[in-house]
Amino acid sequence: MKPIVIRGARVIDPSDALDAVADVVIQDGMIAAVGQGLGTPDGAEVLDAAGLVVAPGFVDLHVHLREPGREDVETIETGARAAVAGGFTSVCAMPNTDPVTDNQAAVGFILAQARRAGTARVYPIGAVSLGQKGEQLTEFGELMAAGAVAVSDDGRPVATAHLMRTALEYALTFGIPVIDHCEDVTLSHGGAMHEGITSTRLGLKGIPRSAEDVIVARDIALAELTGGHVHFAHMSTAGAVRMIREAKARGLAVTAEVTPHHLTLTDVACEGYDTNAKMNPPLREAQDVAAVRAGLVDGTIDCIATDHAPHHYDAKEAEFDNAPFGVVGLETALGLAITELVEPGILSLPTLIERMATRPARIVHLPGGTLRPGAPADVVVFDPAAEWTVEPARFFSKSRNTPFAGRRLRGLVRWTLVGGRVTHTAGDRPDSPERSAP
Repeated sequence: MKPIVIRGARVIDPSDALDAVADVVIQDGMIAAVGQGLGTPDGAEVLDAAGLVVAPGFVDLHVHLREPGREDVETIETGARAAVAGGFTSVCAMPNTDPVTDNQAAVGFILAQARRAGTARVYPIGAVSLGQKGEQLTEFGELMAAGAVAVSDDGRPVATAHLMRTALEYALTFGIPVIDHCEDVTLSHGGAMHEGITSTRLGLKGIPRSAEDVIVARDIALAELTGGHVHFAHMSTAGAVRMIREAKARGLAVTAEVTPHHLTLTDVACEGYDTNAKMNPPLREAQDVAAVRAGLVDGTIDCIATDHAPHHYDAKEAEFDNAPFGVVGLETALGLAITELVEPGILSLPTLIERMATRPARIVHLPGGTLRPGAPADVVVFDPAAEWTVEPARFFSKSRNTPFAGRRLRGLVRWTLVGGRVTHTAGDRPDSPERSAP
């Protein structure tokens, strides 16, 4: 494998408290050295990164790659390609496929397809229950042995308190988190968006905050009972953030994620019955956006995860009540975060990278999230000043369901490297925007 030298960038590595102009030398797929004025190994490819940022590749704990079962809307190949275009070198694939990822063969299939794709690393998440039916636990040990890194019944909540208790106890044996989609379906049943003034005006049945809060409270109580690690998927309410903050203060093994859309949009985005703003959990109100932002800043919420959820155009063109929940997010996450969080001074760039790379890698014990010598050379190089417009037709994802079409964003990925190999360059798109002047 040809050595690579990334020359003259601002290198940010939260795992080592590093933020300085430096070079990065990559050899044999690993980080060989980080420092100033490093030499160039024989035959090395040199990437001139002056004015750019080099960071550990981003890690997404929550993607839906749809394969097997819905290859018409996404495949592991197209989803992984979208991932590296967004700077994600590792993604965790949720198990709500068809068939469900609830056995060794299903885990092995996903890993084999990811190897064929040869872009981002794909880590399967196994189901908590067989068929995601909420009745019988899967064999966690067999799933882990096959290569799964966590368990979840996403997009369904773990069905009962008893099942969640048992799952947490069982997962503790293997040192993995149980990732839960927190939704009391008896409270959310039939709902299409957040319950509030906007849903009333639109005449749509709403989903109250309590649908999320009730399950968060249940899971915290069970984490305290069992000592197990619960990871809360896509948090959206002020109440959930408050409870997680209190649980962490008591030393419980809880972690949480938030999506770019819950950080940047409110339920007002559903005006005009825009189904691209329909997601689960739903977009909430301004007070909730402020709460999840504050939680991300102070570390109550550990990381940003996209909940990348591709859907066919025709499905999203249905009436709002009948359209599926979900939006794509891998290719817009960095731009949204820089534009909405870093540029206004809500989050520093090193903290953003920590929340998108270092901390998510630690939650599921992945080898990425660092640029320390000896680590896998999973690296993103991006231009925080580059401006670009979200054009869904140019996505690498098969699907186009985004509420951000037409938005002008800052922050563009120039190169993504996985295992020391360049798997994305901005020039891969023939009409890729040129770098803006600083």
